[in-house]
Amino acid sequence: MRLPGLDVLRAIAILWVMLFHSYLVGGVGDHFGGAEQYGWMGVDLFFVLSGFLIGTQVMRPLAAGRSLDLYGFYRRRTFRILPAFFVVLGVYALWPAWRETPGMQPLWQFPTFTFNLLYDDSSHYAFSHVWSLCVEEHFYLLFPFAALLMWRKPSAGRFITLCAVIALGGMALRAALWLHYYQPAKLATDGTSGLMFLRYIYYPTYSRLDGLLAGVALAACSVFRPAWMARVHRHGHLVLLLGLALLGASIALFTQRVGFAATVVGYPLLSLALMAIVAAASGGRSWLARFRIPGAGWLAAISYSLYLSHKGVFHLVDSAWGDRLEQHGLLLFAIYAVATLVGGALLHYLVERPCLRWRDAGVRRPAPVAIAEQASG
Repeated sequence: MRLPGLDVLRAIAILWVMLFHSYLVGGVGDHFGGAEQYGWMGVDLFFVLSGFLIGTQVMRPLAAGRSLDLYGFYRRRTFRILPAFFVVLGVYALWPAWRETPGMQPLWQFPTFTFNLLYDDSSHYAFSHVWSLCVEEHFYLLFPFAALLMWRKPSAGRFITLCAVIALGGMALRAALWLHYYQPAKLATDGTSGLMFLRYIYYPTYSRLDGLLAGVALAACSVFRPAWMARVHRHGHLVLLLGLALLGASIALFTQRVGFAATVVGYPLLSLALMAIVAAASGGRSWLARFRIPGAGWLAAISYSLYLSHKGVFHLVDSAWGDRLEQHGLLLFAIYAVATLVGGALLHYLVERPCLRWRDAGVRRPAPVAIAEQASG
C-alpha cells in the first residue's frame, strides 16, 4: 500500500529543488522565475516528510508496547542511504568534469556527514547539496534514542514542552548567529556574507530542526492521538487551504531570504505550513490525499537518486550543449530534463533498488511499519 498524497509531495519536492538548482546553468527562463527562486523550500518539505515518516516508524512500535528494533532501523537506513551516496561521492572524487564547481571540501567531510558543520570555502561548492543529507543522517542517528528516552516517562505535556523548547531555542540561536556572523559580514566589503549565512545559519543541523520537528510532531499526533488525526483528515480541504495560506505567508516573508525576520521566524512558519500540507496529504478527504497523479509515484521512488545526481548531470549537459543551444531555451530545457531523469533513474535502478531488494530479502515487518517504510523509501 502506498500513500499517493505523500508521493505527490515527494515528487513536488524533488522537482522544486532541481528547478532551484538550475541557477547553476543559468536558470530555465523568466516564466519559471518565481518557482525557481523559492525552490530551496523543497528541502524543507523533504524534512517534514522525513520527520513524519521516520517518526511514525519509531513511535508506532513503542505505542503498541513493542520494543524498538534499533538494529533493524539502522540496517534499513544504511541500505537506503549509503550505497547510492557512496557511488555519487566516488564520481565526484574521481571525475572532476562531473563537479558543478572545480573545488570540493575535504573528502573526509562527506562520508562522516560533517560537511554541513564545517563548510568554509565558497569556491569548494561541489556536492554542496549533501548538507541536507547530513541533517537527515544526524536525525536518524539521534532520534530513536530521544524517543526511547521520552518513552521512559511518556507525557504529552513533556513532549509539547520539548517541541516548544527546540522551536524557540532554534529561533533564538538563529537570531544570535545572524547578528554575530552574518550582519558583520554583510557590512564588510570582502564578499563573505553568503558564506557566513550558509556556514553558520542555513547548513548546520542545530539551526535547521524546524522541518524535522514539525514532521515528528505530526507523527506523534498520528500515533498517540489517532482521533485528532482522524479529525484532521475529515477536514482535509480546510487543513490544505490553511497550509497553502501559511506557505504564501512564508514566501512573502522570504522575499528577503537572508533578512533577520526570515532567518528567525521564517523556518518555523514554513515548517507549520508544510506540516499542514503533509497532514492533508496523508489521508482523508482532501484532493491531495485521494487523487493519483501519473508519474508522481515513479518520481517519488527515484527522488533520492535524483537529488544526489542532478547537479552533476546539469553540469555535464551545460558543458556539452549549453553554449551551442543557448538560443534554443525550450530545447535546452528538455535536454536538461531528460538527462536528469535518465541519470537519476540509472542510479536508482542500478544501485539503489538492488540494495533495497537485498536489504528486504527475507525480512518480514509489521504492516503499519511497512506502509511508512514504502512511503519513505
